[in-house]
Amino acid sequence: MTKLLKTIAPAILAITLTMSSAFAQRPEGRNFGFGLILGDPVGATIKVWTAPDQAFTGMIAASYFGSPRIGGDYIWHFNAFNSDVVNMYAGPGLVLGLGHGAYYIYRNHGDVFYVRDDGAAGIAARVMLGINIVPRQTPIEIFLEAGPLIGISPGFGAAVDLGLGIRFYP
Repeated sequence: MTKLLKTIAPAILAITLTMSSAFAQRPEGRNFGFGLILGDPVGATIKVWTAPDQAFTGMIAASYFGSPRIGGDYIWHFNAFNSDVVNMYAGPGLVLGLGHGAYYIYRNHGDVFYVRDDGAAGIAARVMLGINIVPRQTPIEIFLEAGPLIGISPGFGAAVDLGLGIRFYP
């Protein structure tokens, strides 16, 4: 019996710690936060937790892709550092760039064109990878995220989104 207990106890402890840290990722257990993001894009951001390890993030911002720019991501959090303070997340998203924007278009057997557009809407997909820090017993989240932005319309192109931000959870 003691051999069985010695074998099972570490596994049960590891599962319990992993589960508890997944539930501890939200600042003080709150589901909605808002704040600022700096980089590309620059603007306002929100986050709505839909599950203990999943959330929807949205933004209204300015960027080279289009200004204003509206976008959202659905992200999954995972405990890469075995910590209840620092975690990672990843997920796909969509972006709509309106008004003045700049992007690269690939055409004509690999030729690359840099385009500045003053009126067209642009649609892009992105995949974000980020790290968030949620200090214990505070209603804030600090995050750093990066990922490719793939332009779908008005032409195919690529860029990189990189942002540093903070959210407050009232």
